[in-house]
Order: sequence, then C-alpha cells, then structure tokens
Amino acid sequence: MLYPSLQNMLKHVNSRYLLVNIIAKRARDIANMNSGYDDLDYDKPVSQAIEEIAAGELRVAVPDDL
Repeated sequence: MLYPSLQNMLKHVNSRYLLVNIIAKRARDIANMNSGYDDLDYDKPVSQAIEEIAAGELRVAVPDDL
C-alpha cells in the first residue's frame, strides 16, 4: 500500500493528471533548492512533494473555466 494513499491526495486535487503535474513541478522546485547541498539526509524531492500535497500544505488554484 502506498502512503499517502491516492484517495487522500485526490481530496486536495480532483484530477489524477493535475496531481501528477503538480507533484512533478513541486519536485523540480525542491530539487533546484537543494542542488547545492551535499548532505544526503533529505528525502527525495518526489517524496517531499507527495507528503506536502497529502498534508494539505500545497494549495492549487485552478481557474473555473477549465
């Protein structure tokens, strides 16, 4: 079983396609912020992005006309 679950993340983002794109964008941002560090104590960027979305820390604004 995956943690956090897909159903939990879909409560915050209502589309799987949008969820994947948000995770990828946030993971790239995290990787760019941590690129100068040599410590390997950090979680992987994708894992951090998934945890942020599941915790509701990351907000997504979607226009109503989409």
